[in-house]
Amino acid sequence: PDLYVWTDTCNVYVIRDGESAVLIDLGDGSVLDHLGDIGVRQVDWVLFTHHHREQCQGAPKLKGRNAKVGVPAAERELFENPSKFRKMNVRLNDPFTIHGTSYVRPPIQPIAVDRAFNRMDTLEWKGREFWCIDTKGNSPGSMSYLLKRGGRWLAFTGDLMVDGSKLHNWFDSEWDYGFAKGIYELCNSAGQVEGYDPAWMLPSHGPAIADGANQLREFQRKLRELERLFVRGYDVNTFAGSRQDPIARPTSVPHLWQVSPHLYKFRGPGFFPNFCMVLADSGRALLVDCGLFQEKFLDESIELMKSRLGLKSIDVMIPTHMHGDHFLQGPHLRKTYGTQLWAIDRMGPVCEHPEWFDYCAPIQAYGQMFEGKPIESVKFDRLFKDGESFEWEGFKFTIDWMPGQTEFALAVQGMIDGRKVVFTGDNLFGDPEDSRHTGHECVTAHNSAIFEEGYIYGAEYLSRLKPDLIMGGHSYVMPNPAAFVERYRKWAYAMRDAFKGILVDYP
Repeated sequence: PDLYVWTDTCNVYVIRDGESAVLIDLGDGSVLDHLGDIGVRQVDWVLFTHHHREQCQGAPKLKGRNAKVGVPAAERELFENPSKFRKMNVRLNDPFTIHGTSYVRPPIQPIAVDRAFNRMDTLEWKGREFWCIDTKGNSPGSMSYLLKRGGRWLAFTGDLMVDGSKLHNWFDSEWDYGFAKGIYELCNSAGQVEGYDPAWMLPSHGPAIADGANQLREFQRKLRELERLFVRGYDVNTFAGSRQDPIARPTSVPHLWQVSPHLYKFRGPGFFPNFCMVLADSGRALLVDCGLFQEKFLDESIELMKSRLGLKSIDVMIPTHMHGDHFLQGPHLRKTYGTQLWAIDRMGPVCEHPEWFDYCAPIQAYGQMFEGKPIESVKFDRLFKDGESFEWEGFKFTIDWMPGQTEFALAVQGMIDGRKVVFTGDNLFGDPEDSRHTGHECVTAHNSAIFEEGYIYGAEYLSRLKPDLIMGGHSYVMPNPAAFVERYRKWAYAMRDAFKGILVDYP
């Protein structure tokens, strides 16, 4: 009889004792105007489960009410200094970001904190004891508040899980680049709450959940299935260098390897650069991607290519997608060698004005210097439509939209030395001969990595194209990829279905 819920931007729970109350979260603050309807005159505490704006945007309305504010200690700074975590000019290692893009959503205005709860603290209030339990996963410091009534637990769990063993959303749990840190934390936290066998789970969104332990077990099962498909589908941090490229051989230029008579790339131990070169008989070159090495290394290599391989010019560089590590050397190529920079049309705005967006790894995030200033954007000399072709030095190439890792991406495909070759950027990596490899790169919402118009589209594109050779980013070469592409295609559908099974289908 003394537990109420008010719903606006989130569920706000009111625990009443006479004319006093504790609120779990605050939403837009409109609850404060209606507490008198249930006889509440004083809010003693507002306990925030996490920092997301929909939980706390009503905090300015607390002014003058003498209410104390409690927050998870791990998120205290997000409440008290929110502007620190929202930047337009970002760097790869900014806190609470994935290569520069923020995965936190703090309030607009600072919120003064009276108490920050550690992972096993308690709060005493009018004979009641709230247990503060670390349940991070939906946010990096999320906390649940547990209160015992009638011998069983009420669990105020924020956005840990919603009814139906589902996630409120995915993007808030995405804390790394395809390694599932958020999934692991969600699963561990769900197991922790399951152990209390709560009579009621009281989430921030959706209906209350009676006897939530069974749903929590099913939620953990879904998370494990999601993790199995989600984590990158190749040996990224273990055996990556061993089957990175089974066919190229070294040339007379140090660390430049030859894939076929006209096709070259860099390779070295622990070296995963972005650089592919088509060298025409005329000595003119076309590059696909150019970045992740020093200008000195590039210039020295180019001089040796001129003297030993007959290189005369670098006409064009085409970055495969929006991430800065694939065109960091673009401004240097343009100024030093007169190289033109080409891309697909949908890459234009996000590369020319990265500060307008909030995506992973924009070129500004790398802090690369050019002419004494950080590179903050790159403009292109030519933007292609999807499916548009061009002829160059006897070769015919087509620029196709190929989303997956990001929607702001392209594939370059054409015949080189009698083989149908496609340059796919960072969409897939791996060893085509290893049946364990599905090839997928990270699934990151902060890249605009999606499915029907993302990985599925790209996989079906490759399936139709039937390439003889895939040239990936970061020095990957993938020959005879038909079976590999089919595994990639099947994975894309399975990954989509796993997400559909665990995410709320909001109207």
